[in-house]
Amino acid sequence: MELNKGSIVAGLQDVKDRSGKSYGQLAKETGLTNVYVAQLLRRQAQLQPQTAPLLRAALPDLPEDLLHEMMRPPLRSYDPNLIQDPTVYRLNEAVMHFGESIKDIINEEFGDGIMSAIDFYCSVDKIKGVDGKDRVVVTFDGKYLPYSEQKSEHMLSRTRPLGKQ
Repeated sequence: MELNKGSIVAGLQDVKDRSGKSYGQLAKETGLTNVYVAQLLRRQAQLQPQTAPLLRAALPDLPEDLLHEMMRPPLRSYDPNLIQDPTVYRLNEAVMHFGESIKDIINEEFGDGIMSAIDFYCSVDKIKGVDGKDRVVVTFDGKYLPYSEQKSEHMLSRTRPLGKQ
């Protein structure tokens, strides 16, 4: 019987909940970031073969069929209603509010380009502020990708017939 993404995610979340472990604990045991572990357990990232034994050790009750499902390329999608959640809404609001300034600084420091969301690391950490109150630190660590000038001679499909190597 083939499971849909919702059933798979529900199963993965159930295994995590029964383990009693946090994403942070699972991250330490697997050597991954806490956000990447969450991505794996939400089928938003692909479990790599070399990491599977570490996840299996961290979550010994993980069924074999779910482990194998996690190793397949995921359908990276999101529910558009997710923006209704206050945490997601505020994250989106923060990026929208600070985005133009962040873009200006990226352009100033690196040139005309963007931060990759493919070659990308993300983590969420809890720290104490100078006032002693809890603070959330979200780290986006993405590879810089410069835009390229599009010269005709660099476009391989124009410099040789299609299908020819």
